[in-house]
Amino acid sequence: METRANHVWVGVVTLVLLAALAAFVVWLARLGQGDRDEYDIFFKTSVAGLATGSQVSFTGVPVGQVSDIVLWEKDPEFVRVRIEVKPDTPILVGTTATIQSSFTGVSTILLDGARSGQPPITCETTACTEGVPVIPPKAGGFGEILANAPLLLERLATLTERLTMLLSDDNQASIAGILRNTDRMSADLASATPQIERTMTELQVTLREAGEALNEFETVTRSTDRIINQEGEAIAAQLRATLTSASGAAKALEQTLEEARPATRQLTESTLPAAEATLRDLRATSKALRDVTEKIDEQGAGALLSSQPLPDYKP
Repeated sequence: METRANHVWVGVVTLVLLAALAAFVVWLARLGQGDRDEYDIFFKTSVAGLATGSQVSFTGVPVGQVSDIVLWEKDPEFVRVRIEVKPDTPILVGTTATIQSSFTGVSTILLDGARSGQPPITCETTACTEGVPVIPPKAGGFGEILANAPLLLERLATLTERLTMLLSDDNQASIAGILRNTDRMSADLASATPQIERTMTELQVTLREAGEALNEFETVTRSTDRIINQEGEAIAAQLRATLTSASGAAKALEQTLEEARPATRQLTESTLPAAEATLRDLRATSKALRDVTEKIDEQGAGALLSSQPLPDYKP
């Protein structure tokens, strides 16, 4: 019985010593960490890769760790992440939190954006929904890509479809034809280069001759201007005299026509109708003679005995 009791006491003492050692180790750990400031961050995006104990850094410098990750009871769309950072960390107004992911699957929280001269984030300068100050989140590069993944996939599908349509058999044949035509045009242009050079040379000569002709035309123009300025007054006087003579002749002709107008009216009213009647009678007599001549040719001279007499000419 005494041996068994001794064993029990030894076990109890051992357990007590182990518990004391564990408590001492925890105390030392807390003593090494010192006091920590707590902040909450509410993420609406995925927090995959974060875990309790994940590193918290400020502009790349480690300043603390994640102490708790839970769904927010008031709004399950948000994930509440509580962090603990060193008291000397400058968590100022304007500081934001970003989940920084890596290809290894381990994520950390990056704090940045602190502005010099701004007050620190406390319950007085920001909301304290769960009793501690809140640091606003900011979508990180990888998180933003994940958030925009559906839109990116849709645009990628549209781009793929358009590329497929662009590279269809018909379009490939058209592109091949365009390339062939381009090659042909390049070859034709290369073969026509000497002719183009000759044409350019002739064009330069033509332009030079045109310039010379223009200079001569300017000389003639200046001469013409000088002649007009010197002899213009004499020519103008002659023109005025000619116009005066022409005006007098026109008046005389007008007077003559006025005097001849009665005789013209008499000629029109009496002489012309008589002349027209005479012409009609002459046409009738000529027709009758032509008929008699044709009858003699066809029936002989005896046919005149039974024929009707010719009409008398009556002027």
